[in-house]
Order: sequence, then C-alpha cells, then structure tokens
Amino acid sequence: MKHSFRHFIEGAAVESSDGARMALVNPVDETEYASAARGTAADVDRAVKAAHHQLKRGAWRSLTGAQRGLLLNKLADLVLRDTELLADMDAQAIGRSPMEPRMMDVPNAVANLRAAAGWANALEGRTIPTGGYMGMSTLSYTVREPVGVIGAIVPWNSPLMITTWKLAALLAAGCTVVIKPSEETPQSALHLAALCREAGFPDGVVNVVTGFGEVVGRALCEHPLVDKISFTGSPEAGREIQRNAGPLFKRVALELGGKSAQIVFDDASFDDAVRGCAMGIFVNQGQVCAAGSRILVQKGIAQRFAAALAEVARSVKVGDPSQPGVQMGPVAKKAQQERVNRYIRAGIQEGARLLAGGIGEPSRGYFVQPTIFAGASNAMTIAREEIFGPVGTVIEFDTDEQAVELANDSSYGLAATVWTANLNRAHKVAQALEVGAVGVNCWSPLDANLPWGGLKTSGIGREGGISGALAYTEEKVITLLLP
Repeated sequence: MKHSFRHFIEGAAVESSDGARMALVNPVDETEYASAARGTAADVDRAVKAAHHQLKRGAWRSLTGAQRGLLLNKLADLVLRDTELLADMDAQAIGRSPMEPRMMDVPNAVANLRAAAGWANALEGRTIPTGGYMGMSTLSYTVREPVGVIGAIVPWNSPLMITTWKLAALLAAGCTVVIKPSEETPQSALHLAALCREAGFPDGVVNVVTGFGEVVGRALCEHPLVDKISFTGSPEAGREIQRNAGPLFKRVALELGGKSAQIVFDDASFDDAVRGCAMGIFVNQGQVCAAGSRILVQKGIAQRFAAALAEVARSVKVGDPSQPGVQMGPVAKKAQQERVNRYIRAGIQEGARLLAGGIGEPSRGYFVQPTIFAGASNAMTIAREEIFGPVGTVIEFDTDEQAVELANDSSYGLAATVWTANLNRAHKVAQALEVGAVGVNCWSPLDANLPWGGLKTSGIGREGGISGALAYTEEKVITLLLP
C-alpha cells in the first residue's frame, strides 16, 4: 500500500485545505511509491499563525536558552534512534545508496542539533562604553532576541541534513518555523517534525507544509507574519524569493548554487588529488551545491590527471543503489536527467573532449553516466553554469596567478579546494579565492561548528557554527541614564 503523507501543523498531521495531493516518484524505476498533501496558501496561513502564536503568547516564549537546549538534545537522541528510517526516507526519495545518508546526512543532522543545543544558552548580549548623554553617564547594553517566525525552504538533494541546518539554529535562537520541504522529498522533514513533538517542543513551534514552491514558497514569502525566509536552492529561485519577500522587508538568507574549482598543482599527491576530485564530482550523483565540477590542473600533469579521472568515472557502477556493488544511483528526477544531458551535449558541441560517460537515455530510471571532459576552456557552458550532476570539466593552467584568476572568473563563489604540498602556496591561494570556504588537500568539511555560505551568486548569509544561530537573532540596544 502506498504511503500517504500529510502536513504537520500545530502538532497534528492534517490534509490540505482543498484535499489536493501530489505524487512521489521513485527515480530508480519511475513508479509512484507515495503521495503527499499539496499545500495551499490557506495551509500556509494556518501554519504561520500557529508559529506566531507560540512565538508571542505560547509556552515556547517563556522557555530559557538552557531549556531550549535540553529539547534540542532530546531531539538529537530521537534522530539518532531513527537513523535507519530517516536514511531510508531520503535514499528512496532521490535514488541514493542507503549507506550514504547513514554515513553522512544523519550523523551531520545529529551533530547540528547537538551543537545548537549548546548555542541556545550562549547567545549573549554585550555592554558598550559610550560618551554618555548630555554630560551624564549612561549604561548601554545589548540583548539578542529571536527574529521571529521563519519560513525555511529546503531543497531535495540532502533533505534531512539541510533541514536541521536551519531548524537547529533557529530553535536555539528562540524562533518558530514553517518548513517547506521540496515537493520530491517531504518525508524526512515530516518525520522530524513529529520527533519534535515527541521530544516535547510545544505544538506550533515546528510546522511543515508540503507542496510546490510557486504556491507554498510564495505564500511564505508574502505572509505578513513571516519575519525571515531561509532558502537553500538555485540562484533562479533565490532571485524570485527576494522579489517576493522584498516588499515586506523580510530578512532573507540564501544558500544558492556553486561552480566550485578544484585546483590541482603539480606538486600535489597525484593519487590523493584524483580520489578527492572524483569524490567532489560524483558524491550524491553530483547533486551538491559545492560540487567541484571545475577541475583546474597545472599543465605538466593535466593530461595524465584527466585520464586518471576518466578511469575512475568508467569504473563507477551505476544502477539501482539497493543492489550489491552499485556505487551510483540515478539523479533525483526526470527534469534533472534532462538538464544534465543538455549540458553534456553542450560540452560536446562547444569542442570539449569527452573522455568518459556521455549522454545517457536508459529505458527506465533517471540514470546519468559519470562524465569527464578535458581540453576545455573556462568560457565554455559546462565551465560557467551549474550542472548539478556527475559531470567534471578539466581545464589547464600554468601559474599560481592564472589558477586564481580562472577560479575567480565565475559568477559563483561557494567553495574551492586546493591540492598542493606547498604550505606557503596553499595559504596564499586560499586567501585569494573569492569563495566562502576553502579546503586544502581535502574537501571543505560540513561541520556543525563551521559557518557555511557563499559569495556572489552563491548566496547571502551563513549557516552552521555560532554564525548560523546569531543569524536568527536581532541585536537590541538598551541605554539607561545613570543619575
């Protein structure tokens, strides 16, 4: 029997106001395995009002930071308890190997909640010395207050992990939330909301409305009681969110796309760099905002390096990720398969050399072959635009300065990796790169204690670390006249 998912509003599972539903499709075999409520503006209004009530008049408002921290730790315990269920939900929804979310997404989600539990009681104000007021002494200090009701709009590529990025920090800050998960992947967000209720969060603090962005997302952006929108997704959708949220001057945080450079110098450990670059392109079928899809390689080793990457690509076994030996499943949806094939076609037409993979058109399932291009320039479409699939482009450079120039010649600025044995070079190049995060001889880690976010088209604001929690607060200054 197909599972039927409903919204989670004010502590209860509820149908949409008009009873409408949407299909959830398995990307491995294109079968409908479940359905979910298709949200309306009325559903969003109900959820926002529940969140607003808790923020202004409910039990949540009176909890201390320490008490919020206890609830977050309890929620982390429950997520850990339900590791297999949550991992399987996300794996089935986007066609990943169930092992990947067990190893990465769920542990990161637990770590996000644990870290935020500590921040909840550490969001302190400060005292500020001033020159006084009209010759009299004053005491000026600040307090941190929650921004308010948050509209959290989450993508489909790592649903649970990215939901907890937002949820953990905003709860630590004392905010309430309406989560809009991707229409392809609502399951783990709904289960997480149910776990919030089990952990003891008051009803209405955490709400989930499922549905499509043009209805649910837009309603969140335009609702007068939503104080901030936190969005992870494409730059195109980010621009639309800014347009919709702008007239009400809502706070907006945007974690958008990337076209990350992996810079390989000729003194790097060749084998380590090959393995690292392959991981940066192929993990999660390349459906990662920070995917290192531009591989900049120093000229003396470029041909050998491209050939080694192509060999890795050809060795990857693609198929049903639930089957033994399969290393890569399909991309998450038909539109994504078509998008990736379109970019592969563009790379061939613009003159890049196809070393491995190519256009895939399987009879069933949204499969794409791991693909490597060489002999490319930074002006090609496959080097300029985010593909969001398992496609890497090798581009040659001569000097350190040229490597930095090529890396920065992008509208994106999310992340980068530098492969070198020269520590002096590593520091200089890392500091010159116009990105939010740099990894040296490793991929920039997703760690609950580190801030994450981009420059340029890659977004506004930071998630993760104490910076992520502070972003859900407003600093209020209070001045007392001392007679």
